Amino acid sequence: MNTSALKRSAALMFLLALVAGPVLVFLGPANAVSRNHYQTSRKNAGTPNSTKVTRNSSGQVVSYGNNSITYNAPSAALAQLGRALYLQNCATCHGDKANGVPADGTAGAYPNLIGVGPATVDFWIESGRMPAANPRTVQAARHVARLNHQQALAVAAWVDSLSPSLPLIPTPHLKNANVSDGAALFALNCAACHTIEGSGDALAANTYAPSLRNIPAFQVVEAIRTGPGNMPRFTGNLSDKQVNDIVKYVTTEIQHPNNPGGFGLGGLGPVAEGFIGLALGVGLLALLGYWVGERD
Repeated sequence: MNTSALKRSAALMFLLALVAGPVLVFLGPANAVSRNHYQTSRKNAGTPNSTKVTRNSSGQVVSYGNNSITYNAPSAALAQLGRALYLQNCATCHGDKANGVPADGTAGAYPNLIGVGPATVDFWIESGRMPAANPRTVQAARHVARLNHQQALAVAAWVDSLSPSLPLIPTPHLKNANVSDGAALFALNCAACHTIEGSGDALAANTYAPSLRNIPAFQVVEAIRTGPGNMPRFTGNLSDKQVNDIVKYVTTEIQHPNNPGGFGLGGLGPVAEGFIGLALGVGLLALLGYWVGERD
């Protein structure tokens, strides 16, 4: 083999290594185990590495948190009631064992609820998305809840008793929150989908980011920590203090805007508000000019 052929072969091997190396690093080993999305090593970020952690006699975590958000497990005494409510309202789709296998035995037809944590179950029930009137819709819409708060906690308690998991039910302490920091964090992490006004917007494949109006503070935390539907889970990247700040902003400035500049126009956003202002302003000026011209 001549020198030019050797050089071409060496260059080809170098290019293959350059391309294949990052691919192999990205894919990782075939037997790699994915980490639980709810777990994070960051302190005070929604998991029981928080400032305060309480366990029962069996060593199971029943509460954790800090002065921003505390998380509590639903009472185990509610589990029996929860089982009856679950069988009545949920088992048709999720199966009588909550494993996503309904009575006809079709595995994977509906979501498996084992190990999702009480906050996930509570969010879907208390937001009225479950039990679903039509489980085959592309995205479950928010409705008036069919079960009350205590009943939702009971169902969450029974499902969690099958395989205790996280996150637990959150309680934000908004008096310790900073609304200014919350506005900045909301703009960075949430506004791209929910819009800066929190009105919601369309996404791909007939899905949408819902409006954030009239949502209780604890449900905002549940959504951030569990990632319902198309929403990502914010676990290790947001601390409880940051989540608390976002919730403060959502439940004050978005849900109860002051509108110091005048009419809020339904919170349509700066582009729509600017268009309305321009249309009205130019229209009024045109009418005024026409009126002045007619008088002359």
